[in-house]
Order: sequence, then C-alpha cells, then structure tokens
Amino acid sequence: MVTPWFQPLGACADESIRCASSADGNSQMMMADSGSNEEVAVIGNTDITSTESENNIINTMVERGTALLRKMEINVAEAEKRMGKNTVNMQETYTVYLIETRPAEAVPDGGTPATPDTLWRRYSEFELLRTYLLVTYPYIIIPPLPEKRAEFVWHKLSADNLDPDFVERRRVGLENFLLRVASHPVLSNDKIFFLFLTEEKGWREAVLETGFQDKVDSRLKSLSASFRVKNPDKRFTALKHYSDELNTVISQLLRVRARVADRLYGVYKVHGNYGRVFSEWSAIEKEMGDGLQSAGHHMDTYAASIDDILEEEEHYADQLKEYLFYTEAVRSVCRKHELIQYELEIAAQDLAYKKQQKEELVTGTVRVFSLKGMTSKLFGQESQEQRESRLAALEQSIQEGEESLKEKNTESQEFVRTAWEDIERFKEQKDKDLREALISYAIMQISMCKKGIQVWSNAKECFNKM
Repeated sequence: MVTPWFQPLGACADESIRCASSADGNSQMMMADSGSNEEVAVIGNTDITSTESENNIINTMVERGTALLRKMEINVAEAEKRMGKNTVNMQETYTVYLIETRPAEAVPDGGTPATPDTLWRRYSEFELLRTYLLVTYPYIIIPPLPEKRAEFVWHKLSADNLDPDFVERRRVGLENFLLRVASHPVLSNDKIFFLFLTEEKGWREAVLETGFQDKVDSRLKSLSASFRVKNPDKRFTALKHYSDELNTVISQLLRVRARVADRLYGVYKVHGNYGRVFSEWSAIEKEMGDGLQSAGHHMDTYAASIDDILEEEEHYADQLKEYLFYTEAVRSVCRKHELIQYELEIAAQDLAYKKQQKEELVTGTVRVFSLKGMTSKLFGQESQEQRESRLAALEQSIQEGEESLKEKNTESQEFVRTAWEDIERFKEQKDKDLREALISYAIMQISMCKKGIQVWSNAKECFNKM
C-alpha cells in the first residue's frame, strides 16, 4: 500500500522547519500555506457508455483556465520521418512533429476556422524546452515528456522508436506535454515557451541566451546535499518517499498489464483455430454446413479484434507512464529543496564560526584547539593593532554573513511556499487523471468482455439454425 503524503496543510501548519536565522544556526521556517484554485489538466471522461468506449481513444483534456489557452489553440498535428546529418556528420533518420497554433476564437455559423500557424520540432527540441523549464522553475513539478523508446512492451509490440504506432503515441504524448505546460498558471506565461510554439528559427539561440545551463545543479552536488543536510523538512522527505513508492507501484502495474496483454493476444488468436475448423467441417456437411460456416466467420472476427483492442490499451498504458515519469519530476523538486536547505545550514555554520572567532579575539580565550591558538603560544601574542585589524575584518565578514544568511533564509521560505502550492495543484491533477484513466480502462475491459459474449451468442444462434 502506498503511504499518502498529501496531508491537509492545517494538520501541520504549526510545525517548525529548522533553518538558520541566528548565530548558532537555530531558526524557524513557516510552512507554506497553499490555497491554489487554479484550473488543472484532466484526462478521461467517465460519462461514456460501454458502447461509446469501443472506439474511444482517450486524449488529454485541459481546462482552459490560463490566459494562453484562452487565446490560443495548440495541437501536434502530425509526425514525419526525415533524413539528415547528425552532430558527427553521419546520416540518420529522425522524426519531426508539426505544431499547429491558431487563435482560440469562436467560429461563426457557416464560417471557417482561421488558418493555423505551423512549425516543425524534433524530439530533442522538446527535451531542451523541458530542461530549460526544470532549471528556471525548480519549485514546479514540470510535466514529463513521453518516452523516447518504448518501455513495458508486450512481445507483439514493436520497441522501434521509428515504428508508426509508437510515433503516433509519442505525437499524442508531445501534444499532451504542450497542453500541460500551457494550462499551468506559471509555465504558460513563460516567454521561451511561447517562442517554442511560434518561432521555428532562432528559438534554440533564444533559449541558450537565457544562460539556464549555468544554473544546472550537478547530480553530485545534489546527492551530497541529500546525505549531509541535518534538518530536512519532513514534508519533502515524505513526498520523496511517496514518489519512490508510486514509481514502484506504477512500474509493477505496467509489467502486469504487459504480461496480461501477451496472454490475451494468444487467447484471442487461438480462437482463429475455431474458425478454421468450423470452415473445414462445413465442407463435409450439407444441412449443418451454413451454420458452421457462419460460426467460423464470427470466430475469425473475434480473433482479429484483439489487435485494435491492445492498440487502444496502449493509450491507457501511456497515461500511466506519464505519472511514472512524473515521479522523477517530483523527486527533482525535493532534491532542489534539500540543496537549498543544505546551503542554508552551511551559511549558518559559517556565521556561527565567525562569531566564535570574534568572541575568542575579544576575550582572549580559545574554547577549542586551533592552529592559530597554538601559533600564539609558540610565537607570542599578536599586537593590539593586529588584533584590531583582525576584529574589524571579522565584523565585516560577520555582517556579510548575516546578510547572506538572511537572503538564503528568505529564498528557502519562498521555495517552500511556491513549491507546496504547486504540489497541491499537482495532487488535484493526479487524483483526477488516474481515477478517470482507471475508470476508462475498466469500461474498455467490460466492453471487451461483452464483445466476447456477443460472439458466442451469435455462434449459438448459428448452431440453433442448423
């Protein structure tokens, strides 16, 4: 069972989060209170019948709660294979995706929609955009991209990233990514994101000119902070633990689904043998021949239907995969908080050490062993002028340290406040999406079973007429 980490904010609003705001490093950080009511992206539709779900491939539906989506319609219309040379001047085959944008204006009766603006983007450009968003907005759970190569596939499904079915699912996933970003109350206002949608040439240069690459935290630095931080925020620790468990649960669910798909494919296809046998049998019968032949046709149709069924299932699997990849985005926010907290604690320790040095210099007592204390005993005490110079330098350093500590404390508090607002928004989105995706998947399974019942009912009628 996955341990819930999204507890009501009121239940822990009085909890003190240790930071550093004084010389000895003791401080408090007020918990961020989030009351965000922003619109969120929603997947699926529970108001569909089993019949309607037969040919229903769930697409992401995004609430138009942001200024960008009220002004602009966004879709990834198609994918196209191209040939070209890569960075090492070797020929390669790659896929580009056509992004269409048009004004979101009501079309009058009898009128025609405005012609969309179009541009082509490679998957690598989507990756660059997401990396920019990760670095620029470290307190936001950035929507994930669809997988670059197929994972959790059943044996009849191609793992080739140029396979047409895989490319089509990735096209849907990339459109979903753009709509997720465009529906976010903060990300939708980003200038670089808007240029990504509207400027084919010069966009890459524009994003690199932001200097975001200089702000990327190294993995080693983040890993060090996670092990060395002394007073971690319990909420972010619980959030990180939850994301690890959610990753495990969804991975297991996808593996089970792939195994079931393998078995189901075999069961359906072997029904084709019924069709073959009934057809052969009908050839040697006179009165029973027509009934057997008709029953065989029903079995052939049943056996062939599994291909469409499992293709539809892949879209539900992709919705689960999105949240599998979301777990890494959640962990990214947690790692950033650990890094900020660690830097805050280091600043507090440094300030406390400088104040201790000042106290020792003023009183002439050394509380702990130090090289300078041993040097004084060996070579004599420093002059009054030297002491005053050192004292002035320490006071200046202490003042700078206090200002730096105040800035880091403010940064930490602001990060917690904004991050927790987005976490609450993400919780609402996650609960709706996964609930509706699972309901839609169940409806599809019910429809599939009803088809099986109908096939055998038809076969029974054929046998009755013999």
